[in-house]
Amino acid sequence: MSNTKKVLFIDSVHDVLQHDLQAVGFECIFNDQGSPSELSRFYPEAEGIVLRSRWVMNAATIQLFPHLKWIARSGSGLENIDVPYAEKNEIKIFSSPEGNANAVGEHVVAMLLALTRKITAADLSVKQKEWLRELHRGVEIKNMTIAIIGLGHMGRSVAQKMNALGCNVIAYDKYLTESPLDYVPLVDLNTIFEKADVVSLHLPLSDETRYFANALFFQSFHKTIYFINTARGQHCATQDLLMCLDSHKIKGAALDVLEFESTQLKVEHEHSQAYHQLLQHPRVILTPHIAGWTVESYYHLSKVLSDKIKTFYSLGF
Repeated sequence: MSNTKKVLFIDSVHDVLQHDLQAVGFECIFNDQGSPSELSRFYPEAEGIVLRSRWVMNAATIQLFPHLKWIARSGSGLENIDVPYAEKNEIKIFSSPEGNANAVGEHVVAMLLALTRKITAADLSVKQKEWLRELHRGVEIKNMTIAIIGLGHMGRSVAQKMNALGCNVIAYDKYLTESPLDYVPLVDLNTIFEKADVVSLHLPLSDETRYFANALFFQSFHKTIYFINTARGQHCATQDLLMCLDSHKIKGAALDVLEFESTQLKVEHEHSQAYHQLLQHPRVILTPHIAGWTVESYYHLSKVLSDKIKTFYSLGF
């Protein structure tokens, strides 16, 4: 392979990806400051771009790189890439949901246990020099029905862990005709609404799935539920969630992502009331988009991309 094949890294990822690509002849260029137009002038011959979320790879941005053969996103979601346009122009799209699926699965379990066993509230109480055992009596998740919406890499990871803990796992995924896990039946949404004790979202973000979890969705459940979202913040309408928490239609919510999240948490005035209500709500647990963010997943996200890119060039691994 010629040493002139260039790859632009516009977001930081684990060094293993750069190391592996350099070992097979790529020239890897890291620049997390330049704009698409600036970098296209400096590196018009770039064959690949590695990113997380800093750029929106729409048609206009893709057109700036006439020799582009592939785009690699470290992570699972592809909402910042115009995939149909790229594929139409024979540009391969790589992502690495396999790399952090285990991390997401563990985080969902941790969030559910924190909700059901009142761990964060109990911790705060003890640190305030209280010893209120009855107030913090929890419930066990064994035999609960866990409804997973979206049975891709993340959903399957959650399903495997919940099954091991003795839960009954069911799933809804409109794009699957049969379940990849023999112990997880695929069901329709009406069955989810009837049977679920816990709902965990694992959907890609699109016009179809934006605000999937809204007032009508929450009010359709026959039982009061625990709600967990580690996918994308805009899957959930925050005000609707708060309303259903206050009416006790939802027992508790654990959110790793927020509707008004960007690369940083910058809460605009229109969202400030909802944000402060979330912060103060005693039955809400929040984490800063870290479900898939572990030491191990940082490596695996890049290693998965490395393997896929090398396979694309028929180099083996």
